[in-house]
Amino acid sequence: MPQHLHQGDSWLSVAGGMPPHAGQPVLTEGPSIAEARALGILIHGRGAGADDILGLAGAFGRRDVLWAAPQASGSVWYPFSFLSPLQLNEPGLSSALSVIDAVVREAGRNGIGSERIILMGFSQGACLALEFAARSARRFGAVIGFSGGLIGPEGTPRDYAGDFNGTPVFLGCSDRDPHIPATRVMETARVFERMGANVDLQLYESMPHTIIEEEIDRVSAMLGEI
Repeated sequence: MPQHLHQGDSWLSVAGGMPPHAGQPVLTEGPSIAEARALGILIHGRGAGADDILGLAGAFGRRDVLWAAPQASGSVWYPFSFLSPLQLNEPGLSSALSVIDAVVREAGRNGIGSERIILMGFSQGACLALEFAARSARRFGAVIGFSGGLIGPEGTPRDYAGDFNGTPVFLGCSDRDPHIPATRVMETARVFERMGANVDLQLYESMPHTIIEEEIDRVSAMLGEI
């Protein structure tokens, strides 16, 4: 059964993040932080929850990975489309990024470096995971965006600092997703490649806004190489 972790629990404290998401629970599944080979941070989509995205963990069959899924306040990380002007999605966007940062930092204090951290999300959660990765680029274990792309309107500067140093990245999306333009997914792939990531980009013909088995298989193979 998933576990609920709050401030003061054994290894994770999310209350150091910024409102409105500060202090929200994090669900975990898998081995203890001391026994885990890697940490997977799962970011849920709009209107969903940590328990929903945590259900994805079992699809990968990685019993040596500790999975952690933070919960957004009101089940929404930021209010408007990820293509909206950045300021319209504040303070939710900055707060959400600070929650991921808190999990990453706490993992580091418990011996899990970024090269053993998997950032993964779906839809709004994918956008958030990808934006966090770009803003804090370093060698991660893997970065996975299911139906998502970098955040901000067309023409947003993508002059992120940092180097992914060969981080494996998977980007999967429909070629005609109603929420995620394929052009933004392709732009995200170009930005990540320029920053030193090893990107696997897959655009699936007429796929619904969901995660399909082929994506799971590709990511499973990627996780096996961490």
